[in-house]
Amino acid sequence: MNEALLRSLTPSVLGILVRRGADFAAAEDAVQDALVEAVRVWPADPPRDPKGWLITVAWRRFLDATRADTARRRREDLVDEEPAPGPAPSVDDTLQLYFLCAHPSLTPSSAVALTLRAVGGLTTRQIAQAYLVPEATMAQRISRAKRTVSGVRFDQPGDVATVLRVLYLVFNEGYSGDVDLAAEAIRLTRQLAAAIDHPEVAGLLALMLLHHARRASRTAPDGSLVPLAEQDRGRWDTASIAEGVAILQAALARDRLGEFQAQAAIAALHADAPTAEETDWVQIVEWYDELVGLTDSPVVRLNRAVAVGEADGPRAGLAALAALNGSSPSSSSKGSPLPRHTAVAAYLHERDGDLTTAARLYAEAAQKAPNLAERDYLTRQAARLNAHRSR
Repeated sequence: MNEALLRSLTPSVLGILVRRGADFAAAEDAVQDALVEAVRVWPADPPRDPKGWLITVAWRRFLDATRADTARRRREDLVDEEPAPGPAPSVDDTLQLYFLCAHPSLTPSSAVALTLRAVGGLTTRQIAQAYLVPEATMAQRISRAKRTVSGVRFDQPGDVATVLRVLYLVFNEGYSGDVDLAAEAIRLTRQLAAAIDHPEVAGLLALMLLHHARRASRTAPDGSLVPLAEQDRGRWDTASIAEGVAILQAALARDRLGEFQAQAAIAALHADAPTAEETDWVQIVEWYDELVGLTDSPVVRLNRAVAVGEADGPRAGLAALAALNGSSPSSSSKGSPLPRHTAVAAYLHERDGDLTTAARLYAEAAQKAPNLAERDYLTRQAARLNAHRSR
């Protein structure tokens, strides 16, 4: 069974049912039923036209469900409209499905779940496992999302920026359960790039490829985090880096800079450095300046402070950090709502030689860490500095 083929056909089949007049929620249920039937039937009797087969089965499942509805007149109209079997229409509504699943009326978590289900073709069970929630909880989340967007016109313009944010959320979930969400996000972004010619779509795809290229070197065999400076660059995926850089260069050449292109440019500079010591931090700071201008994001300013610390020295980095939270450079960053703010302060204080402050901040940062791997890493950093001071 070619699961990849089934998942790649899902959005176009769903789009065709919606264009024929099916309600989005009912159409999505019908498509899922057709996918289940394909898994059962295709291994022994593969169809000549997989897309056409899915459309026919999904439409019949939708009609079966409609017959249970009380709207007799509409039901009869739909039955009369059933097209004769034949080649599948060439229209591709994939882009509209992306827009619908990332509709502004949805919460980020609901948009992610609906995108993975309707565009990605994943089952509710797979999505639930990936996000470590009960299947019933995820089913309810997806059902609410489908009801929310059911009244949205299918052909109305969508917001590319919202779609990209949803895809980046999927990518950052990484790997869990039996679904590699990072790889799935790359696949969906490739699909989006094929449907729309937009430099920021290309920028996001480049960013994903450049980050994903370092995946094998990010953790040690025991599962502990390996920071960028200590990663084995010989394990980086050079093919993904080359592809990401090529896509980025083509996007930048269009002179319509956006935040994902700027982030990808920073990732490309890291990927281009043969060693951590040869990283072009001055140019990275310049790209962070561009990114600050585009987003004015506190998280971007925090990352810029790290880059400034590398380019101009730790005290310059601490000054940039102080400007971010309005405190003195020696602040412990207590009360800062920014994730990893305290960890950045600890790193810069260590670079500046203030090991006592750095050890205390590493310990504080460990308590605020968003996951176990980061907590363990920061705890080890605090222990390392405390052991060094006690010698």
